[in-house]
Amino acid sequence: MKKREITIALLDEIQDGFNRHDVDAILSHFTDDCLWLMARGPSAPEGRSCAGKAEIGEVLRGRYMQIPDMRWEEIRHWICDPTKAISEWVVRGTPIGGKPFEYLGCDLWEFRDGYVTKKDTYWKYVE
Repeated sequence: MKKREITIALLDEIQDGFNRHDVDAILSHFTDDCLWLMARGPSAPEGRSCAGKAEIGEVLRGRYMQIPDMRWEEIRHWICDPTKAISEWVVRGTPIGGKPFEYLGCDLWEFRDGYVTKKDTYWKYVE
């Protein structure tokens, strides 16, 4: 992989892949040894941890099947240093057979040579 700089345009490109539900495009921005700490899951304190492109791809494909209209909107990005960035967004969607949802959330990104090594996702869950 060619080394690249973290920019707002790069973060927008990654986010566009999520909104298009294009798992291959998303994973093209991740390292082979990537880690995704999901907002929800069975393990305290991190929720669910997915390691590697294969597992992350499987989870994303399953999510898009269950929530075919899932989208991230009202996105803002901050670049913290050459290896870290933050994205804030509102995620919306309606699971098949479920009720619509809307969560304010963020991703804490870590990069190596401009490729994602870690995506740590948080969102506000209103009951």
